[in-house]
Amino acid sequence: MSFAPEYISCVLSENYEDAKTYFLGPLQAIHFAHLVMLAERGIVSAAEAHALRLALEAVSPDDIRRSTFDGSCEDLFFYVERLIVGACGEDIAGRLHVARSRNDIDMTMYRMRQRELVLALAGASFELDDRFTGYDADTIARFGYDGGKMLCRIDLADPATVSTLESCARAVTGLSGHGLMAMVEPFMSHRVDGQVRNDLSVEAVVTSVTIASGLGATSAYSWLKLPVVPGMDAVMAATTLPTLLLGGDPDSDPEETYGQWEKALALPGVRGLVVGRTLLYPQDGDVAAAVDVAAGLVHGRAAA
Repeated sequence: MSFAPEYISCVLSENYEDAKTYFLGPLQAIHFAHLVMLAERGIVSAAEAHALRLALEAVSPDDIRRSTFDGSCEDLFFYVERLIVGACGEDIAGRLHVARSRNDIDMTMYRMRQRELVLALAGASFELDDRFTGYDADTIARFGYDGGKMLCRIDLADPATVSTLESCARAVTGLSGHGLMAMVEPFMSHRVDGQVRNDLSVEAVVTSVTIASGLGATSAYSWLKLPVVPGMDAVMAATTLPTLLLGGDPDSDPEETYGQWEKALALPGVRGLVVGRTLLYPQDGDVAAAVDVAAGLVHGRAAA
């Protein structure tokens, strides 16, 4: 494949250098993770998986970082692909691409890199200053969204908490002015060895609920997003705002988690679940079954 010199110098070469710097690590991690899935599901044989693993391990990140774009491959993905083919042959290498697409790989790489940048902010002196930096109430209304959600971490020993509370209050007021939901996710937080930790004791959650309920010029459109903790009856007795429940730790016993959800969903004011990892990564790997359980609990509550 040949490319025009101008396209090589102005586009492909610069893209290749950027990809080496920012996306080589995520790309390799994706290859290894996908190989594990293919082997665990029996999509590739043990021998094929072994050959692919050796080929992936033979790819040297340092050598790739020292390479320059020579026009023989379109981008970093195909350059790495050529190295894998060279290590295990085209037939075996091709099996690594079963059940995935290049677009999926690209989007996953971007998200992984973005996650690295976001996590780099953890521990920053201004970490608790959770003011809106993207959408504001007017933009949310203009785009026709249903509402806005905000994290409100409250550390009584951190001056940045004042800015966070003011920012959340302004967002609640702004969203209510458009008749839109303002979902507040409050936590009482503190630092341990420089890291922010949320206090999930009943007393702390009740305090955070009380503070969040008073934010803004009106709470007519405010909702709460709360963790499920022992003593949820005391938590929900502290507010009249409609509430959605966080999913909790996916490593916890699933039956215990479902039982906690069921009890909490029976409380006045609790309207449903906002669950991520607990359903996406259930311990038994059966995402559909986990979603069915959660849906049954929510719809059972709605029908009651």
